[in-house]
Amino acid sequence: MKDHFTNAQRAEVLTQALPYIQKYNGKVVVIKYGGNAMIDEQLKQQVMEDIVLLWLIGIKVVLVHGGGPEITELMQKLGKKSEFVDGLRVTDKETVDIVQMVLAGKVNKTLVALLEKHGGNAMGISGMDGKLIQATMKDPKLGYVGKITKVNIQPIADLLEKGYIPVVSTLGYDKEGNIYNINGDTAAAWIAGALGAKRLIMMTDVAGILRDKEDPDSLIPSISIPEAEKLFEEKVIAGGMIPKVQCCIEAINAGVQKVIIMDGRVPHSILMELLTDEGAGTMVTGGDK
Repeated sequence: MKDHFTNAQRAEVLTQALPYIQKYNGKVVVIKYGGNAMIDEQLKQQVMEDIVLLWLIGIKVVLVHGGGPEITELMQKLGKKSEFVDGLRVTDKETVDIVQMVLAGKVNKTLVALLEKHGGNAMGISGMDGKLIQATMKDPKLGYVGKITKVNIQPIADLLEKGYIPVVSTLGYDKEGNIYNINGDTAAAWIAGALGAKRLIMMTDVAGILRDKEDPDSLIPSISIPEAEKLFEEKVIAGGMIPKVQCCIEAINAGVQKVIIMDGRVPHSILMELLTDEGAGTMVTGGDK
């Protein structure tokens, strides 16, 4: 659909973005990408365009991705049933091979190709490359689901220094060479913390933290860690939002300035968050706002 912006209006939009471009130029922004924004092909193209735009204006973007739906799809094709415990995929030896194929292979390289198609300079790596994500078994009943023990951020720092957009698939490994499926939000929090990122953006399939989960208009635009802990007690933050907000708190405690939980299904939500007054989603901050 053709828009109705005049050239003057376009120029005005760019002028309003200028202070934000100056603010983020040369700074690290980590984007955790997955869920519905990844499944919808048109949205995927827009997200990649937005990331390339941020990269072109001098923001050091690191893209950390999951691939749950694609893993489930391949497992179904192979006649294997997906099983989850507390939102985590039970990962036996055969499943971890599938996870590795999908995350480090198909999904990672597809995203790299899309970024390059839109003019970016991207390099795909997994948590197994360069000792990036070291892990141990989280819980024997979950199988090869990893708990991160250490992140070696050097491979990502090297890629950023050389002008690449690092695209990271969330696999880890231990000293014995066992490969682990790592929760994408947790991996993004550790990576953002190790980089001292200015922002960590968690793209999800909800608007952000809602005071009433049935009412999309009850979005909480900004929340401090003490306020978040109060909302845990009040059961306002519940279900799948609990581990997501816990990851936000971990990231802030590790040195990330601010974390955004946003709806990845909204077109150009990343640009709205970083380059406009309005922002998008819920911003989680440390201490008092």
